[in-house]
Amino acid sequence: MTAILIDHADVVVTMDDARRELPDASVLMQDGAIKHVAPAAEFTAQQRAQCELVDARGTVVTPGLVNTHNHLYQTITRVAPAGQDGTLFEWLRALYPVWAHLRPPDVYAAVRLGLAELALSGCTLCADHHYLFPNGVRLDDTIDAARTIGLRFHATRGALSVGESDGGLPPDAVVEREADIINDTIRVIDQFHDPSPAAMLQIGAAPCSPFSVSTDLMRETAALADDKGVMLHTHLAENHEDIEYCQEVFGCGPGDYLESLGWTGPHVWCAHCVKLSDAELDLFGRTGVGVAHCPTSNGRLGSGIAPLVKMLSKGVRVGLGVDGASSNDAGHLLLEARLALLMQRAQSGAHALSARQALEVATRGGADVLGRPECGRIDVGKRADIVLWPVDSLQVAGALDPVAALVLCAPIMARDVFVEGRAIVRDGRLTRSDHQEIIVQANTAAQRLAALC
Repeated sequence: MTAILIDHADVVVTMDDARRELPDASVLMQDGAIKHVAPAAEFTAQQRAQCELVDARGTVVTPGLVNTHNHLYQTITRVAPAGQDGTLFEWLRALYPVWAHLRPPDVYAAVRLGLAELALSGCTLCADHHYLFPNGVRLDDTIDAARTIGLRFHATRGALSVGESDGGLPPDAVVEREADIINDTIRVIDQFHDPSPAAMLQIGAAPCSPFSVSTDLMRETAALADDKGVMLHTHLAENHEDIEYCQEVFGCGPGDYLESLGWTGPHVWCAHCVKLSDAELDLFGRTGVGVAHCPTSNGRLGSGIAPLVKMLSKGVRVGLGVDGASSNDAGHLLLEARLALLMQRAQSGAHALSARQALEVATRGGADVLGRPECGRIDVGKRADIVLWPVDSLQVAGALDPVAALVLCAPIMARDVFVEGRAIVRDGRLTRSDHQEIIVQANTAAQRLAALC
């Protein structure tokens, strides 16, 4: 693989262990890995002649952003009138009947659209929580779509097994038999999971939530994940209704419920965690459970503000998630970083969270949550997942601190994005898929669903 030199960046934000920021710096990558990071002056003319050069003047270079929680199938039901102003449970009850009509081509189109939006806004690693499998939909549909965009993909095999007739939230039409769920989870892990540090595709096991699957399935999935060496994911403590359900049905809080089922350890991460108690946060910090913080979705559904600063102070690993496009309507992780900062300051004061801390949660933090410490940093030996951000744009003009500007100014789109050393975005355009074709396919699928509901 030809060596690529990202040359003369205004600033390289390494997110390495020393959190170095190098002015007028260059990054050498080859064979999917980072080979050298240094001031541009250290690279010789001979070295440059042996590389493909990427002129990075006018850009800030960062590790790729990491999305730790999404429901990409929802991208074709953005701003759905049903549930637009509802709480979490109201919103789900309104949209489950819509999603029951999903077909494989719809999911394929939605995932391509969601990942294209993420790639163009600087995301290089995305975890997707897919738990709906009507009308022949399989996890394979999300995987096939992801390959056309080129991000690293952590596809989780989600599940709904407790329908309304059994006291759960989902309609009976969208739940599955638990034996089928376990068998298919084994299938996709055996067929697709790559445990290597350079993996472009990994699989996780992800029962949707305590209010949509049984205790037996939660426990059996934890045992399966241990056996297969994969990660575990679920929604947890998203709002007060979530807490009330756990207390009423299980007789304990959600953190205690997870611990009783073997759902603790660094291979576990949970989405939202808005309403966890101090004792539950201590549990997460002590056992290594990670959190996907989704500030936009939590705000849109009125769920509250997750205690991000407190989580970090207790040693909880935290990354950002855009969540589903029906409860966010955007897929831009810099927007999430900005909102995370603003919400924490609104709640806890102006010194609660800095722009650089928010950027760290969006990069290094998210990689650690997903068990990928080889990502989220620009350092020798780490994977070559790198983003070039244009800071000569109108949105950033006048900014005296271009690194903080990535979080505090109006969100910008990435100029160039590299994953495993391969360009998936150049000059603001996708390199592997047709931009317009993705839009047309997604709109067609969205219109079909709208006509049925």
